[in-house]
Amino acid sequence: MPTQPKTAKPAKVEPAAVAFEAFNVNMPTAEVPAVFREFAEKSIAQARDTYARMKTAAEDATDMVEDTYESAREGIFAIGVKTLDAAKENSDASFAFARDLFGVKTLAEMIELQTAFARKQFDAFGAQMKDLQELTQKCVTDAAKPVTSQVEKTFKEVKVA
Repeated sequence: MPTQPKTAKPAKVEPAAVAFEAFNVNMPTAEVPAVFREFAEKSIAQARDTYARMKTAAEDATDMVEDTYESAREGIFAIGVKTLDAAKENSDASFAFARDLFGVKTLAEMIELQTAFARKQFDAFGAQMKDLQELTQKCVTDAAKPVTSQVEKTFKEVKVA
């Protein structure tokens, strides 16, 4: 039987190399016109500028929210303390009235004591409400200051630009 001639083995080709060769496309090279390059550079510069402004605005907004929250927290704490003080004063006055009530001898004395207590508590309650109203107004004003100042700052920047 005749033997077949030996043929040379083909070189071993890596499958990954073949796969990537399929993506190699010879494209003609072209020079990008200067107008397009300038347009792209201006667009990138504007995008960077816009990003910087947005970042600054976001940081300012975050600072404003933090300042507003802190002012509101302090105000709520002050109102709570003032309310507790008023409650303590009213409780002390009620206990003092009860103690004095045990010492009355006549109905007329009791009515006089009750009337004086009611008048005193009515005046105290009015003063307490006035103090709380003033404190609440101050707290609202203080909490709104960061927002107000940020709005004013923004309007000034818009006028300049």
